Amino acid sequence: MRDFKFNMASSDPGDDSLYPIAVLIDELRNEDVQLRLNSIKKLSTIALALGVERTRTELIPFLTDTIYDEDEVLLALAEQLGNFTPLVGGPDYVHCLLPPLESLATVEETVVRDKAVDSLRNICAQHSQSDLENHFVPLVKRLSGGDWFTSRTSACGLFACCYPRVSNNVKAELRQHFRNLCGDDTPMVRRAAAGKLGEFAKVVEPEYLKSDLIPLFTVLAQDEQDSVRLLAVEACVSIASLLPSEDTEQLVMPTLRQAAEDKSWRVRYMVADKFTELQKAVGPEITKNDLVPAFQSLLKDCEAEVRAASANKVKDFCQNLSPDVRESIIMTNILPCVKDLVGDANQHVKSALASVIMGLSPILGKDNTIEHLLPLFLSQLKDECPEVRLNIISNLDCVNEVIGIKQLSQSLLPAIVELAEDTKWRVRLAIIEYMPLLAGQLGVEFFDEKLNSLCMTWLVDHVYAIREAATQNLKKLVEKFGLEWAQQTVIPKVIHMSRDPNYLHRMTCLFSINLLAETVGPEMTVKLLLPTVISMGQDPVANVRFNVAKTLQKIAPLLDQSTVQSVAKPLLEKLKGDSDIDVQFFAAEALEVAD
Repeated sequence: MRDFKFNMASSDPGDDSLYPIAVLIDELRNEDVQLRLNSIKKLSTIALALGVERTRTELIPFLTDTIYDEDEVLLALAEQLGNFTPLVGGPDYVHCLLPPLESLATVEETVVRDKAVDSLRNICAQHSQSDLENHFVPLVKRLSGGDWFTSRTSACGLFACCYPRVSNNVKAELRQHFRNLCGDDTPMVRRAAAGKLGEFAKVVEPEYLKSDLIPLFTVLAQDEQDSVRLLAVEACVSIASLLPSEDTEQLVMPTLRQAAEDKSWRVRYMVADKFTELQKAVGPEITKNDLVPAFQSLLKDCEAEVRAASANKVKDFCQNLSPDVRESIIMTNILPCVKDLVGDANQHVKSALASVIMGLSPILGKDNTIEHLLPLFLSQLKDECPEVRLNIISNLDCVNEVIGIKQLSQSLLPAIVELAEDTKWRVRLAIIEYMPLLAGQLGVEFFDEKLNSLCMTWLVDHVYAIREAATQNLKKLVEKFGLEWAQQTVIPKVIHMSRDPNYLHRMTCLFSINLLAETVGPEMTVKLLLPTVISMGQDPVANVRFNVAKTLQKIAPLLDQSTVQSVAKPLLEKLKGDSDIDVQFFAAEALEVAD
């Protein structure tokens, strides 16, 4: 193994700054993995100290010879080398980085290989055309013909980056090598080739796309391994987007139809997941004739994962339909499937649908929404799965814009109020979190009329988590509706709670003041909130009194110094002498802030 030490003699002996570099270099050989990792992460520092010539002639060969290490060290090395071009003397010498990266591209650990391929792709662009053909392409060929599948999988990721800049003869060789990889005996290699087929298709000339790559795509899409077939679906998007419509119909669609009905649910899932991308790639005519029936089939699939992936695409698919046929296709082909999915047995399917179904309102317009969609929304608002209900609530603004607040309040709001009073506290909690969003959609007038009293009721809920969330909700509502609304609607009710017989509600009053003071500002705090806090300093319950001290500590920075000295400090001094030790402690802490 090559021995490599930093030669201090070749440097200025009086230069102490080079000693740390020598230490870093020694650590590259250290038995401790962490020390080796730290040194690898500082390779650029070592290279700068050595200079470009010694980096090329000593450091890079040393690294190439010592690639037998822990995966995390190799990963760091693969990452570092991708940015090493300036440190070896620029693009003219970039090819000297290929040997260590070639070795890294063949190791067993996938993440290391992937990082090495990323770095190779990065430095590929920095090669001149002659260097590309003399150094980079031979590396691609060596990896393609490697004995181990690891090198052949890595090779698949390198064709697209070098192909556009080489001569026609070399291009023909590269296409042949890629063809060999697509027919490799090892499924992992075919999978890697299928995964990179779409990327390679984008850089290959149109005539070779048809003559060379589409036959490969057809074969990969019929591979015995479903993990290969599903990646061919991904390539289908790129290939279809590159072809004119008639070629797509003839060369791609038969394979795509097959994939949509594949015996493996994972392949059908991939078709569903890529459906809107496929739709854009194939164009409106093929969508109408071929993709609409395929989409219906996927929405009715026997596997829940496939139905969920398809349901997730309903809004985008409908939106991308050609305007002249959009409404009729939705009403005739898509809506019946959507109605079935609303009552699906699987909650992930229902949840996926609920997250997009409201988006159909603007597409279908007011009358269709009222007649066909509102009953579905109402059904979903009453679904036993909380996520379904929340997905509907969080997208109400889409429907509000189409049908107006009056219609919305008559049809959906009663169901929301019902949820807000649900016996399960987690359901109530979830509704509270969506209340500011809902408030923004409904507007202040409507909110005050229908939902304000509900928000105040949550402040005295028997569950602490609800009371805490309700105070946060108040703060957000004040931020949304403004100070005047706070003064008229919220603050009087909060102050009223300070006299509540239940000490827990009195504490909630203090928690609300803590949050509101910041939002309403100093003037309103001094005028309306501070007197309430001061009056609660006499509370018979120690828990309330020490929360008074904590509240004063919190709002003190908002008050002017004279108010702190004349109003807050006397009370804190009194609480410091309280009979309860916790009250004393928090009062003393608050006094420090006041001083």
